Amino acid sequence: MAHLTFFKQPAWSTLADIAALTGAELVDASRAGQRINRLAAVDRAGPSDLTFFDNKKYAAQLAGTHAGACLVSERLAASVPPHVAVLRVADPYRAFVRVAREFHPDALRPGSSCGTEGIASSAAIHETARLEDGVTVDPLAVIGPEAEIGSGSVIGAGAVIGAGVKIGRDCSIGAGCTIVCALIGNDVIIHPGCRIGQDGYGFVSGRDGHLKVPQTGRVLIQNAVELGAGTTVDRGALRDTVIGEGTKIDNLVQVGHNVVIGRHCIIVSQSGIAGSSVLGDGVVLGARVGVSDHAVIGDGAQIAARSSVVGEVPAGVRWGGSPAKPIKQFFREIFELERLGREGASHGRAKPASSAPDNGTEGQG
Repeated sequence: MAHLTFFKQPAWSTLADIAALTGAELVDASRAGQRINRLAAVDRAGPSDLTFFDNKKYAAQLAGTHAGACLVSERLAASVPPHVAVLRVADPYRAFVRVAREFHPDALRPGSSCGTEGIASSAAIHETARLEDGVTVDPLAVIGPEAEIGSGSVIGAGAVIGAGVKIGRDCSIGAGCTIVCALIGNDVIIHPGCRIGQDGYGFVSGRDGHLKVPQTGRVLIQNAVELGAGTTVDRGALRDTVIGEGTKIDNLVQVGHNVVIGRHCIIVSQSGIAGSSVLGDGVVLGARVGVSDHAVIGDGAQIAARSSVVGEVPAGVRWGGSPAKPIKQFFREIFELERLGREGASHGRAKPASSAPDNGTEGQG
């Protein structure tokens, strides 16, 4: 259930409204006028709540639910208790999300954390910065010289927007972010604590120490990208670091200098992408994946959690392991190691001692 202290109370809807929105079939048409006030998990829902069910693992929770209505697939509809109105739909969770987006539009993009309208008096904005109408700047934010920010964008409390940075329209820059040497498109969400455009990690090592390499590239973030809290994106050395349109990056991800990430990729928390690597469109990295420098991952490839990628991964494959390899090969190797371990343990067991050892004296008088 959405916490109503932090998000606005949604207007009620009828089951007929929800069926029309989601394309679901209301099995009992006589309940079309039934009101739904809130959304809730199946085990916490009440008589005026809508829930969903798409996994038999939670059948016991469904059996005990007090929900008013449930979005459910045809295959599982018979599991819904008689007192719950059934909305049959092909993809219950996707339908539930569509309703949630209608009920809680304020949860889709962070707004001002301080309730600011316009520009807070304590914000520091350089006289040469250019802000379009409708920009919100929270207290203690700093906007540097020649920076540009488009209408509808929100700059969070304490954020620092460096000199010359360009931020498009309807963006959200979270509290405490620092953004330098970056060009950012429209509809971009950057959650609190992100660090964008700082030095890439570049040194030439020698007997006398480590010689720092100037990092003179930029960060280019295209439209509709989302970066999770605490994520860092280094600027390029000679080339640009690029994050493609529609890519979604989780919390605590490191993107190194000169990295190019394609469109509509998914990168899950604590992953790290080393310098000059290239990810094609639609790539998926599970949690804690490590990508070595100069690696290339083809379009649509999926890398399992906690894998490490070295070299090149073909397009459209599923790989896992360390170093990453085709997922079926990875699992075969795991099963083989387990088999060898079991056999080794079996062979290593001590044989029971004989109760009458042969000492060569049988038959002697």
